[in-house]
Amino acid sequence: MALTLAEAGKLSNDVLVQGVVETVIKDSPVLRTLPFIEIVGNGLTYNREKSAPSVAFYAVGAQWAESTPTFTQLTATLSILGGDADVDNYLAATRSNIQDLEAAVIQLKARAIQHKFEDTFINGDTDTTADAFDGIDTLATGDQALSMGANGATLTLDKIDELIDAVKGGKPDMILMSRRSRRKLNGLARSTGSGVIVSDRDEFGQMVQYYDGIPIGVNDWISDAETVGTSSDCSTIYAYQVGEGGLVGLTSPGGLQVERVGNLESKDARRTRVKWYVSLALFNTAKLAKVTGVRD
Repeated sequence: MALTLAEAGKLSNDVLVQGVVETVIKDSPVLRTLPFIEIVGNGLTYNREKSAPSVAFYAVGAQWAESTPTFTQLTATLSILGGDADVDNYLAATRSNIQDLEAAVIQLKARAIQHKFEDTFINGDTDTTADAFDGIDTLATGDQALSMGANGATLTLDKIDELIDAVKGGKPDMILMSRRSRRKLNGLARSTGSGVIVSDRDEFGQMVQYYDGIPIGVNDWISDAETVGTSSDCSTIYAYQVGEGGLVGLTSPGGLQVERVGNLESKDARRTRVKWYVSLALFNTAKLAKVTGVRD
């Protein structure tokens, strides 16, 4: 069963873990909506549909032809993401009346994990960083990789609609883009007066924009300086469905972990380790699409 981090965090009785989970998901449209499957072991082997079975009309007494779907077997391996947070015992003792220094340091470490995950969620490529996992830019290939043109072009609402239609089996659960692309999309909506973009509050009370009912997410690790043909000011916009038939996160049992290492021998400090064994799996390539070459 797949659970979002917000749901999984409620199952923990550790207040510190709950605080770390809240810190990680609060400002992340990806982590608020992406469900995670807990797996035992270092990876998940799964079958991705390669070709669908065929059917036909038959006459009475005709011989029937057998047809079965074909699959590609893939393995997503959990990657180790994390870092250590040291708190000087002297500072903790002398400044504890101002704030909980340890909690503040751990919170900053958790935010760094969020940033690294979001960066890898977009740009991860195991061909260049073997210890990471493949992100959605690497996973969206073939017919699911649309283009604004050989040298890129200015975004249009028609192209956004084409991107949405490239995600099969229902509407995407998220359209993810850079801040510049969101500004451009808002400008297009205002200039046409279509009312296709509306705003509403999410479960955290934050305002979220929706394009034709689909949440618009912003990711700061989507570059606006990609090179497409002769243009070096291009960006990419992604659309995807989440869930066990689409895009999901993979995590070890317990999800995001906060481990108290204890006092250090080499210095007067105590260490806390924040770690996450995590990866991504795309069960169906038709559930993810991107459009490249988006210029301002």
